[in-house]
Amino acid sequence: MLSKRIVSCLDVRDGRLAKSVRFVDTRDIGDPVSTARNYYEAGIDELVFYDITASSDQRDIMIDVVSAVASCIFIPFSVGGGLRTVEDCTRVRLAGAEKINLNTAAVADQSLITRVSRALGSQAVVLSMDVLAVPASPQTPSGYEIVTHGGRTRTGLDAIAWARRGEALGAGELVVNSIDADGTREGYEIRLTRMIAEAVSIPVIASGGGGAPQHLYDVLTEGRADAALIASILHFGEYTIREIKEYLRAEGLKVRMV
Repeated sequence: MLSKRIVSCLDVRDGRLAKSVRFVDTRDIGDPVSTARNYYEAGIDELVFYDITASSDQRDIMIDVVSAVASCIFIPFSVGGGLRTVEDCTRVRLAGAEKINLNTAAVADQSLITRVSRALGSQAVVLSMDVLAVPASPQTPSGYEIVTHGGRTRTGLDAIAWARRGEALGAGELVVNSIDADGTREGYEIRLTRMIAEAVSIPVIASGGGGAPQHLYDVLTEGRADAALIASILHFGEYTIREIKEYLRAEGLKVRMV
């Protein structure tokens, strides 16, 4: 059995670590480079860096911050935000990222997933999905809709259909972020995560709502996620990485201990 992964999310705005609740009320909470180094040394399995306003501001990602983070960690490092071309993605890879997160640009140009996958390999392509719960309809029969531009733009895309489409186009992994749960620390959106995990054959990372070790256990078991992404509970010192992993191991899950 493969180990379950714990992934820390670094949302970066204007070069600073930021945190929001349901994609609003964003506040500055520190330096992303020193935070990344601390989490790496504490035993996090992977890091994800999101430049959270690059797409909405129509600008390129902050490559200097990406390079600074990559230089001080030696674990898988994934980067997203403002990546619109194969050249953008290649530049991020050369700056030290192992994986590329595509979100808004992939919805606008679905062929981008395939082109980046062919250029860098499907294992390097992560389709990041921001998902909003909506009334079920013929257009969104799952009751979940994809939104883009940091949650600002409704797309009409059904989340389950988009997950399957992303896999078919060449994505090697999915990040499923529930906007309704994001930053609440009240638990992951289990139903959404399970529906997507059952619809695809590639790894699924659950995101949004992790507030306690029990929440991670629930989404990694009942939600069938391969990994759980956390932010607030680390950023605000509520739990350490070791405490979370020791809890999961005690509950019978296989995790990598440092």
